[in-house]
Amino acid sequence: MLPTVKTASALLFLLLLVGVLFSYICQSNRFGLFSAEQTLTGGFADVITISNGISLRTPMQLRYKQPSIMSGRTDVVTVTPWLAPVVWEGTFEPELLDSVYKRKNISITATVFAVGKYIRFLKDFLETAEQHFFVGYNVHVYVFTDRPTELPKVKMAAGRQMTVRPIPSAKRWQEVSARRMKLIQVLIEETLFNQTDFIFCLDVDSKFHGRWGAESLGSLVAVIHPGYYKDERSQFPYERRPASSAYIAPGFGDFYYCGGAFGGDVHEVHLLTKCCHENFEADAKEGIEAAWQEESHLNRYMWSNKPSKVLSPEFLWQDFKSRQPEIHIVRFSGVVKNYADVRPN
Repeated sequence: MLPTVKTASALLFLLLLVGVLFSYICQSNRFGLFSAEQTLTGGFADVITISNGISLRTPMQLRYKQPSIMSGRTDVVTVTPWLAPVVWEGTFEPELLDSVYKRKNISITATVFAVGKYIRFLKDFLETAEQHFFVGYNVHVYVFTDRPTELPKVKMAAGRQMTVRPIPSAKRWQEVSARRMKLIQVLIEETLFNQTDFIFCLDVDSKFHGRWGAESLGSLVAVIHPGYYKDERSQFPYERRPASSAYIAPGFGDFYYCGGAFGGDVHEVHLLTKCCHENFEADAKEGIEAAWQEESHLNRYMWSNKPSKVLSPEFLWQDFKSRQPEIHIVRFSGVVKNYADVRPN
C-alpha cells in the first residue's frame, strides 16, 4: 500500500527532527556538555575528551604579550597527534590563565599518600605546595596515611585546607601503589562529586619548585615520565604480558606517563580510577600483578582514553637527573632518597 500524503509528511517531519537532535548532540559533545563513559571494553575508548566545557572569558582591561603563531617554542612538540596541548614553559601566559579561572571560583583537590616512613616527605610537599600549587585558588589536600599522629604542622593560606584519611599500613610498597586507585575512587564517590571541580593525584616524595596552576587544567590530564620522554616506545616499561588487562602490545602506545602525577575533571578521574581499580582486581584474580602496578594500568587507560592535556616533564622531574636544555623550569620533582630505608620491603 502506498503511503498517504499525511503519512509521508509525518515521516519527513520525524526524519528532520532526528537530524536536528543528532546535530545538537554532536555539537554538545564537541563542547564538553556530555561526558561519555570511557571504557577499555574491546580495547577502544567510546570518546576522546578534548574540552572541559569552561568558557574562556577574560577581563577586557588585562594586558599581556601579543600572541603569535609564527614564533615560540621550536625545540619541543607542543601538541599531540590528537590535538591535545603539551604544556611547556613558554607556551602559556600565566596572568591570562589566572584571569580566566580565578574569577570562576573553581576548587582543586590534591590527594597524597604518606604511608609508613614516607610520612617524612609530607612537610616539604605541603610547604612547597603552599608556595607554588594553585596559589590563590580554593585547594583541599587529602592526606592518606597510617600515621595520623605524626602529621607535620603546616600553615595554610586562606581558602586552602587539609583533611586526613587514615588507612592501614602496608607490608609491601607495591600494595600502597596498587590500592591508591581504589581509595581515590571511593573518595570521589563519597565526598568529592559535589565539592570539587578538578583533582590531581600526586606523589608525596616530591616537592614543588615552580608554578603549577591553571595551565594544567583539563578534562583528563597526564604527565610525561621524565625517564622516558626521549625514548622510542619499544623502550617503554609497559606491561607486555597479554594476560594482563594493562597489556600494551609492541608497536602500540603513545607516551609513557608517570603514575606520580595525573588528574583532571573529577568525573573523568573517577572513570579512570574506577577502571584501573577494576582491571587491577581482575588481574589479581588471575594471579597477575602488572609490571608497575597502578602506573601500568594508568598507561593502558590513557592509551585508549587519550588525555585532553599532556604536561611536560617539567611537572614531575627527578632530582637525581641533570636538567636537560629543553627543561626551562622544574615545577615539581621527585626527591633523592634511599629506597631501602623508606620502603617496607
